[in-house]
Amino acid sequence: MIAMAENLILQKLQGVKTRFEEVGYLITQPDIINDMKRYVQLNKEYKSLEPVVNAYNEYKNLLSNIANAKDILATEKDEEMREMAKEELDSLIEKVSPLEAKIKILLLPADPEDDKNAVLEIRAGTGGDEASIFAGDLLRMYTKFFETKGWKTEVSNFTEGTVGGYKEIILNVSGDGVYGILKYESGVHRVQRVPQTETQGRVHTSAATVAVLPEADEFDIEIKSEDIKRDEYCSSGPGGQSVNTTYSAIRLTHIPTGIVVTCQDQKSKLKNLDKAMAELRTRLYDLEYQKYLDDISLKRKTMVSTGDRSAKIRTYNYPQGRVTDHRINLTLYNLHSIINGDIQELIDKLQMAENAERLKASGLN
Repeated sequence: MIAMAENLILQKLQGVKTRFEEVGYLITQPDIINDMKRYVQLNKEYKSLEPVVNAYNEYKNLLSNIANAKDILATEKDEEMREMAKEELDSLIEKVSPLEAKIKILLLPADPEDDKNAVLEIRAGTGGDEASIFAGDLLRMYTKFFETKGWKTEVSNFTEGTVGGYKEIILNVSGDGVYGILKYESGVHRVQRVPQTETQGRVHTSAATVAVLPEADEFDIEIKSEDIKRDEYCSSGPGGQSVNTTYSAIRLTHIPTGIVVTCQDQKSKLKNLDKAMAELRTRLYDLEYQKYLDDISLKRKTMVSTGDRSAKIRTYNYPQGRVTDHRINLTLYNLHSIINGDIQELIDKLQMAENAERLKASGLN
């Protein structure tokens, strides 16, 4: 067992605890409380540091108990006491490696966006009507997954496919740690199957693109009113039916960047405007965030969560009942379960692969 003073993990944990105590003090100060942006940032940091500090306390207690058990073995003459101490020592030592592995993951710098809600975009790619149907299948897959997580979803805009599914659909997803989990889904998803429109039973390949953006809050991006062009028009529902006869749908154009967002799912013009503004903030924030992702991609060999939305990440092969994630060369033969929302194993494997690479780069392993 490495002496406490020489234990690299303990040194790093002590630094985290010092920062945790500092942040805990700061968020009680009147000048910080009055600065809402700073207060929100510090509260997020405090919440993120708390699990690490809890692990630090557990680790310190474990090492202390191991030292006590060793002292008993070194000084105790009674054989029964020595046997009890030896059993306890063996039990304690077994806990060290799993706890250290957990702590090493906790010590990795978190993506600052992981705790955010997300905007999920699904767009039909190559494959015509079948691509739209597949986009609808992906939406159903994610919706069922969100239900298991207790996350909430709200559609902001959509265009239906001519024979089903969606040419595109955009929804907001809110809950605990949404972006940190969903970010692994960004990229091109490919399907291989016999389309509904195929009369000769041939397998076709189609694709849909998934993009996951961290949702920006009002403190992340400041938008000047003079930079926005606003258009209002009548909402339309499935099949071109009018949702209402008032001009409640909103289209916002950000003049400096040319970004356009629309929202038509609410009957209230003000609600549509609020949602459109939230989406515009997210898209502007994503421009800056993408620079961060590009920087990561230069440092990591795996393109697990770098937001490269043009990369083919996964294939769903219906004839063979398999799903392959090309980033980590993982193939699972449970397509039916996955397409019905059971994607947690895929995400867990992707997180493990990324953490392994980050650990290697950090020197902690």
